[in-house]
Amino acid sequence: MGLLQAVVGAIGGTLADQWKDFYTVPAGLPSTAALFAAVPQGSNAGRGSNTSASSNIITNGSKIIVPEGYGLLLFQDGKITGFAAEPGGYEWRSDDINSKSIFAGDGIVSPLIMQSWERFKFGGQPGSQQAAFFVSLKELPDNRFGTQSEIYWDDGYLNAQVGAVTRGSYTLKIVDPILFVKNYVPASFLQPGKIFDFTDMDNAAAGQLFNEVVGSLAPAFSLYSNDPAKGNRISKLQQDSIGFAKSLSDAVENAYQWRTDRGLAIVKTAIVSIEYDANTRELLKTVQRADALAGSRGNSNLQASVAAGMQAAGENGGAAGMMGIGMASGMMGGLGALQQPVTPAAPAAEDPVTKLKKAKEMLDMGLITQADYDALKAKALGL
Repeated sequence: MGLLQAVVGAIGGTLADQWKDFYTVPAGLPSTAALFAAVPQGSNAGRGSNTSASSNIITNGSKIIVPEGYGLLLFQDGKITGFAAEPGGYEWRSDDINSKSIFAGDGIVSPLIMQSWERFKFGGQPGSQQAAFFVSLKELPDNRFGTQSEIYWDDGYLNAQVGAVTRGSYTLKIVDPILFVKNYVPASFLQPGKIFDFTDMDNAAAGQLFNEVVGSLAPAFSLYSNDPAKGNRISKLQQDSIGFAKSLSDAVENAYQWRTDRGLAIVKTAIVSIEYDANTRELLKTVQRADALAGSRGNSNLQASVAAGMQAAGENGGAAGMMGIGMASGMMGGLGALQQPVTPAAPAAEDPVTKLKKAKEMLDMGLITQADYDALKAKALGL
């Protein structure tokens, strides 16, 4: 009985597989799908007449439509036999006996007998497996990352180790589909009806990529903030999606060889938030104040601060206030270090003795140094 069933199955499958078919993308495909099998229209939503053909045989003469943004991978018995990266319509041709069709000009009697005999030996099933898969060549968005605790890196701008909690997302691109399929995609996804999606929480392979990205964030921040071309400013990171994406892609390549081993690359990032730890926030404030006091702006700020201090000391009325101003001026290099504003006219010359008395008083109060006093004395006496 089993023999008769095998014969019937062999003949029926052989006849069904003579039909040419039309392969395209499945309906309801998510925008983040990276790899999926081409679907024959004969079994897609009940359309077409080829509803009894084998699911792992593609008949010669069948058409495969490759849409924009996708590549086509062809498989024969588990091995990649072809790849097409250009959109358009392609015709399937194979020397495999199971693909031969009377409608494709492969003869009438001989192919039927040979196929039936081969399938009879395999219990009615074809002795071959053929498949066509689409692989996305687009940017695949919505790959999210985040850290639960602070990550730390050495920051060139702050000249210290900094820490932060961060979260965001990145877009992936399959830059080498053959490497991606051969070296990374699990075999369970290389069958009809399965979709490899990087954003699928149940996809363990995608979950591994997430862990590797999180593990690469600290090196990526270090690469970015210590790059002289970026001005060593981590503050630019949230506005530089492509620049940080390169740093992150380089970091995962250095650690996990995404591009060279898996055919994957990170092309864009979106940093949603960076929350620095308390020490880093305090350090940022200090460095920002130092920046504000640098150069001509810093000189203006310092002059304003000294003027305000002298006014306050005068209002308090006492030598102690003036003493504090003198000490502050000494720490900054003396009052002479400040760039004085241009006055309309030079003051009238004072008596040398009066000048020396004032200079001695300032020396005794600590407003000037001994060197300052000696210089004033020599100038007053014309030495």
